[in-house]
Amino acid sequence: MAGAPSQQPTQQHVIDPATEEAIAAVPLASAEEVDAAVARARAAFPAWRALAPGDRARILRAFADRIDAHRAELADLEVRNAGHPVGQARGEAAMVRDVFEYFAGAPERPSGRQIPVPGGWSVTFAEPLGVVGVIVPWNFPMPILSWGAAPALAAGNTVIVKPAELTPLTAIRLGELALEAGVPEGVLQVLPGTGPVAGEALVRHPGVAKIAFTGSTAVGKRIMALCAGDLKRVTLELGGKSANIVFADADLEKAAATAPYGVFDNAGQDCCARSRLLVQRSVFDRFMELLEPAVKGVVVGDPHSPATEMGPLISAEHREKVASYVPDGAPVAFRGSAPSGRGFWFPPTVLTPSSADDRAFTEEIFGPVVSVLPFEDEADAVRIADGTAFGLAGSVWTRDVGRALRVSRAVTAGNLSVNSHSAVRYWTPFGGFKQSGIGRELGPDALDAFTDTKTVFISDDSRG
Repeated sequence: MAGAPSQQPTQQHVIDPATEEAIAAVPLASAEEVDAAVARARAAFPAWRALAPGDRARILRAFADRIDAHRAELADLEVRNAGHPVGQARGEAAMVRDVFEYFAGAPERPSGRQIPVPGGWSVTFAEPLGVVGVIVPWNFPMPILSWGAAPALAAGNTVIVKPAELTPLTAIRLGELALEAGVPEGVLQVLPGTGPVAGEALVRHPGVAKIAFTGSTAVGKRIMALCAGDLKRVTLELGGKSANIVFADADLEKAAATAPYGVFDNAGQDCCARSRLLVQRSVFDRFMELLEPAVKGVVVGDPHSPATEMGPLISAEHREKVASYVPDGAPVAFRGSAPSGRGFWFPPTVLTPSSADDRAFTEEIFGPVVSVLPFEDEADAVRIADGTAFGLAGSVWTRDVGRALRVSRAVTAGNLSVNSHSAVRYWTPFGGFKQSGIGRELGPDALDAFTDTKTVFISDDSRG
């Protein structure tokens, strides 16, 4: 979103990152088409907002049912478009279904407050905002679409989704399934386009009341600045450089066996990736011995194979970026394997930098590269973990319950896991601290991001 070049392409050739073959050509929306989409969304808003809660809930449940019936199709699209292993893609399609099913319960369960005041009562209402723009990244195209669209629709807003240029196929199909399920025209629109054209037009449009964006911190800051002009509301889920902290008293075998999946899932293209691995010095050598076979055991290959655990990176350009963090002479401890030949492959890689100032340790690589450093004690672990501008996720491995609670409270991050790497459950809030974002998605908090509180005073003066 850094400003439109003089001539924009009119379509995007969608590439399978595992084969480098073109699998589709998708038209790209112009600024004028964004204007038209906003007009349709604004026209559809009053009726969608006024729909009886039970009817809105039934439509969202019908949409969830359509998604469920097409899970295999959606997963196959994600395998071919994003290179996700088929097992992962099936789980993502199921999550989209579950997110819409979860928020389908929201229209019938809103609650305001009754606040006593002199001379009468004040009551509060949660009012929908209007048109919401949901800008989706390329790393998790299906789930993140649902994280923004489902609560926004449940709250009574209309939604325009702009998928990433590289991965629009599942978003387009979900838009079609929404119409088949009975979502009225104009209520949920999918508008493929580039960031500098369609994305910027959506963010700048005065008819759009809210932007929910997931992507890089740099782009998120620009979106926030653009939205400030008319005080447009924003939810931003941005970058991360999360720490995986392993104490000497932890179950080292389990911590080492699971560490690769905390960072190499989705080929490391995950803002929650635990790409900084901190190990207490007294067990550092033993942990590295356990980690090596775990890393080399990650199955990297054909995303269509059920045995595959890690697929390719999204593009040749992104592979070059990731490779720049592992130049000749980099402190590589060991690597896993990856296919050769066509496809944007990069092997799981473990680095042992000399200090916490190393570029690979401080910057978000967004690829299958993890840096390992020793720490001395609890205070040292927290200091290193917090030595970053990001604050999205992290893990703590220890058998000491008190330490688990102390460190979880001390680390400045929005989502912490103890003796696991779980970060996202659709029924719990998700979001970051510091430069990892603003606001919360999912769970009971999500609806607050798509409504405004209205207070109404009711006089008890019977004289009128």
